[in-house]
Amino acid sequence: MSTNRYVEDMAVTTSLAPRLAYFVAVARHEHVTRAAQELGVPQSTLSRAMVRLEQDLGVSLFARKGRTVALTTAGRTFLASAEQALDGIAHAAESVQQDADAAYGKVAFGFLHTLGPETVPGLIRAFRADHPRVRFSLVQNYGEAMLEKLRAGELDLCLTSPLPDAPDLVARRLDEQRLRLVVPDDHRLAGRKRIRLAEAAEETFVTLEAGYGLRRITDDLCAEAGFSPRVAFEGEEAETLRGLVAAGLGVALLPPPAVARPGVVELNVTAPRAVREIGVAWLDGHPDTPPVAEFKRFLLSRRGRLIPELEHPAAQEGRQGEN
Repeated sequence: MSTNRYVEDMAVTTSLAPRLAYFVAVARHEHVTRAAQELGVPQSTLSRAMVRLEQDLGVSLFARKGRTVALTTAGRTFLASAEQALDGIAHAAESVQQDADAAYGKVAFGFLHTLGPETVPGLIRAFRADHPRVRFSLVQNYGEAMLEKLRAGELDLCLTSPLPDAPDLVARRLDEQRLRLVVPDDHRLAGRKRIRLAEAAEETFVTLEAGYGLRRITDDLCAEAGFSPRVAFEGEEAETLRGLVAAGLGVALLPPPAVARPGVVELNVTAPRAVREIGVAWLDGHPDTPPVAEFKRFLLSRRGRLIPELEHPAAQEGRQGEN
């Protein structure tokens, strides 16, 4: 559709929309005076609106007999569509009102794939203990894709890593998660518990694709350790990378799995400090509905307690000190 045609169609629609409810009321009553009384408008206003509607459409919708009217064939066709349009508007209004309801509303919440198995289900369960009827629309994706969904209004909040630094977004650090060097169980380093990342400088790496936050963190940590990783395979999910490691195709820097994966050994990295910051982000200036505001407050209250204890750096550092 051309731009000019679209503009013309929108102009007609904008002109018609306010008069649809008037038309439906007159059609149902088949009487202008009774319809005007139901709508609470002067009869003259309603009569003029119907005349203007017919002029805009270029067809006669009513056959007039004094104060009474009867629908023409065109009028009956238009009535069916007008009722559907008004029903659609009513449904849309009801839907957005329900989504904004403090008790029954909906939160569009995005998060990284690696936070899906344990972290997010635990968060939602804890939140719904006090807000049992709040609904969630959940989106799993990589960081940059979720930030674009925030900007497009498709998400209210997202858990991401690393934290974005953009003028149109607000980000708050919530926690950090230890990253481990994952190696095949028959690897030369598999008997170790801890490793300096520089010791893996000659290894072949499997990583997430460029653009993923964890890929950026991997590249930065390797650079801090004095080398650039030799990447043999790139994937889209951490568990796929673990499978590649188990198959002997390389090593990877990954957060802990929800369930231990056979065929691999996960080594704590002592230098550099291998962690990723996890935080919540939202669009700056975007008004929150009551359920979104409540869930945001809940997430911010979980600072330092977002990640399960076994995945938390402090817990792992404590166990290393005991060894």
